[in-house]
Amino acid sequence: MKQINRLMAGGRIDRNKTINFTFDGKKYQGYAGDTLASALLANDVKLIGRSFKYHRPRGIMSAGAEETNAYMHIGEGGRFEPNCRATQTILVEGMVCESQNRWPNLRWDISAINDVFSRFLPSGFYYKTFMWPKSLWMTYERIIRAAAGMGKPPKLADQDTYAQQFAHCDVLVAGGGAAGLAAALTAGRSGARVIIAEQDSEFGGSLLYENHKIDGKPAMAWVDAVVAELRAMPEVKMLKYTTIAGYYDYNFLTALERVSDHLPPNDDNIKPRQRFWKIRAKQVILAQGAFERPMVFGDNDRPGVMLASSLRHYINRYAVLPGKKTIVFCNNDSAYLTALAVFLAGGDVEIVDIREKSDSDIDNDMVKKIRNLGIKIHSNMAVIKACGQYRVTGVEICQLSSDGKLLIGDKQVIKCDIIAMSSGWNPTVSLYSQARGKLRYDKKLTSFIPDNCQWDNYSIGKSNGNFNLADILTEGYKAGKDAAVAAGMENTITAPKKHIASFVDNSLSRQIWCIPSGYQLGEKVKHFHEFQNDATAADIYLAAREGYQSVEHLKRYTTTGMGNDQGKTSNVNAIAIMSEARKIDVEDVGTTTFRPPFTPVTFGAVAGQNVNDLFIPARKTAIHQSHLDHGAIFEDVGDWKRARYFPQNGEDMYQAVQRECLAVRQSVGMLDASTLGKIDLKGRDAAKLLNMLYTNSWSKLGINKCRYGLMLNEHGMIFDDGVTTCIGENHYHMTTTTGGAARVLGWIEEWLQTEWPDAEVYATSVTEQWAVIALNGQNAKALLMELCDDINFDSDDFPFMSMRQGHVGGVKANIYRISFTGELAYEINIPARYGKYIWDKLIAHGKFHDLSLYGTEAMHVLRAEKGFIIVGQDTDGTATPMDVNMDWIVSKKKDDFIGKRSFTRSDTSRAGRKQLVGLLTIDPEIILMEGAYAVEKPLPQPPMDMIGYVTSSYMSPIMGRSIALAMIKDGFNRMGDVIDIAMMDGKFHKALITGSVFFDKKGERSHG
Repeated sequence: MKQINRLMAGGRIDRNKTINFTFDGKKYQGYAGDTLASALLANDVKLIGRSFKYHRPRGIMSAGAEETNAYMHIGEGGRFEPNCRATQTILVEGMVCESQNRWPNLRWDISAINDVFSRFLPSGFYYKTFMWPKSLWMTYERIIRAAAGMGKPPKLADQDTYAQQFAHCDVLVAGGGAAGLAAALTAGRSGARVIIAEQDSEFGGSLLYENHKIDGKPAMAWVDAVVAELRAMPEVKMLKYTTIAGYYDYNFLTALERVSDHLPPNDDNIKPRQRFWKIRAKQVILAQGAFERPMVFGDNDRPGVMLASSLRHYINRYAVLPGKKTIVFCNNDSAYLTALAVFLAGGDVEIVDIREKSDSDIDNDMVKKIRNLGIKIHSNMAVIKACGQYRVTGVEICQLSSDGKLLIGDKQVIKCDIIAMSSGWNPTVSLYSQARGKLRYDKKLTSFIPDNCQWDNYSIGKSNGNFNLADILTEGYKAGKDAAVAAGMENTITAPKKHIASFVDNSLSRQIWCIPSGYQLGEKVKHFHEFQNDATAADIYLAAREGYQSVEHLKRYTTTGMGNDQGKTSNVNAIAIMSEARKIDVEDVGTTTFRPPFTPVTFGAVAGQNVNDLFIPARKTAIHQSHLDHGAIFEDVGDWKRARYFPQNGEDMYQAVQRECLAVRQSVGMLDASTLGKIDLKGRDAAKLLNMLYTNSWSKLGINKCRYGLMLNEHGMIFDDGVTTCIGENHYHMTTTTGGAARVLGWIEEWLQTEWPDAEVYATSVTEQWAVIALNGQNAKALLMELCDDINFDSDDFPFMSMRQGHVGGVKANIYRISFTGELAYEINIPARYGKYIWDKLIAHGKFHDLSLYGTEAMHVLRAEKGFIIVGQDTDGTATPMDVNMDWIVSKKKDDFIGKRSFTRSDTSRAGRKQLVGLLTIDPEIILMEGAYAVEKPLPQPPMDMIGYVTSSYMSPIMGRSIALAMIKDGFNRMGDVIDIAMMDGKFHKALITGSVFFDKKGERSHG
């Protein structure tokens, strides 16, 4: 198909390389160097998508990251991606593109009926409309969920690869335009390590499409010279196709590099599709430029309405003039450059300028030049409405009153197919705001600019409100020098001399935030400020009337700034219109907070190479190979591979676990417990720390004595548990749950570093240092004594909950007499490198003691028979010690411990809390499903009143029946009650509430 809007010459495209692509099934062509947006405009495709709420026809509005309308599906199969910005998507051969948010097709979208009934769908309508009747809530929910979101999710797994990169630098420059290049140049000349990132395919920023000159030469000649010098610097890294996406504390920034998005898909390509950078910089220079601001006028969302600078961008960079007749609607001189570009490209153009003809700011060389070319200027006039539906066909213009609130005189209609609008410029302060920088309102620019920030950064150029090119270069050179010196470079850098450069004054002499249409706001026509989410000026006035006047309430009530572009073009207009609705100054309304990422980042890039088998490191104990040799079946516990059970002679898991449990109860079993978290605590204040971490007392724990401890969080809820042993003066060995090891160590460090920095305690993870072998059962002592002859195993000399040091199989070991099964038990700790050696020795000697290997599944059954909890399985973050019948471990004498004060809350002590109890099914053969609900009264179908849920459920071979633990409302007072448990198959099973200890209730077996 012929590119009817492509100019015969000009642009930075390669006309020798034709690129074929499809949009909604139709074939088109573009050139190398095109974006998808420029190629579509070249082919006169104006209708690109549909808006979110009203499904109004939308076209391309911008040429960059600020795009609000042109989002589409790109790719097929395993390379399908939704919500891609056409304005930043590099055109590649064979690209398959599809519009989104429409059905059955783009031109005939059935959901466009929403626009007809838009008066019934104002901001906040969903809060008001779907409250009644309650019986229809499930219907409402299905409809709302079906309508939510933009685009379709991929159906196949992503077949591309991604990578991550960590980097440190002295100076990070965000933005590769004039300011950024100037800053990188002086910083680079100092010898500093510099990273400069530019989201475009070329460096130069707005100089790529502006016909500016520097020192009498085309500005791009200066760009090419600077880029060449920077590339020759060994300490400078230049990243194209790279967006600085997030700015976090202490100058930690993230960036997304599109490594091969601009290349045709190739399964043999070893390059990743994208690379996610994590950068720590000493100094940061923000040179992100500025976004042009849309005019808010009637039906300003029609396809063909675009930003003035973007139209200039398409003409000068991509050689695309998307219409025959253009109306430039503006209040500043920069938009006159667009009129000039259209004229030079052979198009017909007129200017509608809301400024009065007598204003001194409008009577300048630029205006005179435009008039001399015969371009008509309608001064003190405004576009009050865009005509057309699927594309612009014309405009209605009218003179405004001096306050800009009323129309004066008759309306005029001018035919056109493009409206290029400009209401001024908003410095790009997204990253600055992410860094918690404060903004101030500049009345000259009528926008917000950087004020102060706690981190070491510099905002320069347009992002700092400076639009004079010569001054921008000077400011960039100075920032690069200052940043390099602040990063530690010697102050020997000589900045280039001041340049002479062309520029256009962007100050405003008249700002009208919402152009009147002649109708009451919200009637007949719509004035959009947030294009993607269909938020209008009328919505802002509605929010003000209904009390949503705070800027954060405004954002959420009207969905302003909540589209994919995150308010890049809408936020300032919305704030200003709210100021008019409230009759206060713009700066008094305040600003919303920009949040990372600056533009959307793919999940694949964030994950990088850490996917599939590399997603979680497979941690294996020192005994892992022996488990393989004995046919173990493994499960993932945290990051660890743990032996779940050891089948023999074709056993399934149930049969193997039943055998292993009986072996432990009747003889001796051996478990690899190496994965338990182990933390070494040393220091003068170690006992004080334990007193604060645990609910019970630790001040008098003697050397070689063990004690079970329970940790709570600040809310008084169970956080972790384990046994801690005093192994020397001011020296303790703490154990944690397998999955909680890192969490507990982080918890300890947080308290030591933030609350008790003066405490002398050193916490070191020693989880991998020790292999741990647990021997459980009445034959455990006899077996262990065969390999250990330097420890007295008599119960009087080596009592329960104590530790002894000796040798096992000739290897120095710490042996702890503790039990998680309720049996006579020993935990042997040996250096990890001897783990498999001692394990195999115990297997060899264990043959004479009927030793059985057992895994985690049998361990769960054995501990449940004794009523021992597993934190995270029998607790869910809302259980206190009293809820699990462990008030005995909460000291009544200690002044304080973490979580103690939370026990005074009314909710913690209220009646009816869920409490841990045992359950015995009336049918002993029924094994309840873990997670199954206990209900007050069975009903044929939901909803039913839930009184609790099953946390653990097993068949106990020693009991000869099923057992279960459950959290039941007021469970301790319901002992002996029979309750109903709802199963997934729709059946109910009755169960008797009992105590949580099922076997050896007096605890005699563990004492030997």
